[in-house]
Amino acid sequence: MRLKTLQNLGIFRMSILITGVAGFIGCNLAKRLMNEGHIVVGVDNLSRGTLRNLSEVKNAANFHFIETDCADRPRFLAETATFHERFPITEVWHLAANSDIPAGVSDATVDLKDTFMTTFNVLEVMKALDIKVLAFASSSAVYGDHGDRSISEVSGPLLPLSNYGAMKLASEASISAAAESFLNKAFIYRFPNVIGVPATHGVLLDFVNKLKANPSRLDVLGDGTQQKAYLHVDDLIEGMLEIQSNASEKLAVYNLGAEDEGVSVRNIAEAVVASVSPNADIVYGVEKRGWVGDVPKFQYCLDKLKKLGWTPKLDSKAAIKRAIADIVEQEITLK
Repeated sequence: MRLKTLQNLGIFRMSILITGVAGFIGCNLAKRLMNEGHIVVGVDNLSRGTLRNLSEVKNAANFHFIETDCADRPRFLAETATFHERFPITEVWHLAANSDIPAGVSDATVDLKDTFMTTFNVLEVMKALDIKVLAFASSSAVYGDHGDRSISEVSGPLLPLSNYGAMKLASEASISAAAESFLNKAFIYRFPNVIGVPATHGVLLDFVNKLKANPSRLDVLGDGTQQKAYLHVDDLIEGMLEIQSNASEKLAVYNLGAEDEGVSVRNIAEAVVASVSPNADIVYGVEKRGWVGDVPKFQYCLDKLKKLGWTPKLDSKAAIKRAIADIVEQEITLK
């Protein structure tokens, strides 16, 4: 096997497992870690991620893909153990989760299985295989609705509005207990709205696809006043790696986001229309939130992150502008 030959030559630095590797963030993270000289073993059940997202890495010598469901612990453990025996895994990046928040509101078992049990099983597999470092993709959804207040890592109470947020918070609690028990280091990254390509879901892709289907009209969930910060995926990955390199805490919990007040859904709708179908009418809903579980407005306090000396290259407006152009090109390519 070419992978084994190259590792014996000392070319690769570490062996890293990424769950949810075929998703939007996972495939970008895999490329970055591989470019840094690591072996990546990616796990995904392909329920939301796609093999197309892995087209740039699937044939690389330092990439190995396992199609399995992290919620199926016996199989997940068996598949991971087989790889771990040959190329000992030094850390896990756990990104696998339900990404459809409304689906989790309609059926709470979706987030129980795909968001919490995946985390629980990742921890059990890490314990069984004596893997000591975990990086976890959490979410701003753990905070709930704090109105106009800037939210820091110690803001409370933590009262999620969605099952997704509740299961992310439960996952954080399990990771905290594992850090006390057997992990040497755990990183909890609380994501904002992350954008870029390959886009698999989210407001930008939704708007682009709606205009492709009907170039004369864009229907928007909510009244357009929802306002949130957006972070480009390249900045997200850069920020996570910066935290991993410089954070001293055993359990490192960090907000990641752009240092601004965010962008309204109205402004996003207007920007997408201008790019895709300039003559389209925009029709807004009447509620301040887009769906049950939606937090209409939030703003991160990034003081803790800034103390590490890092800020994103793009603010929310610049990130959205770049992502719209990339998503439009992506959708043209997929025709």
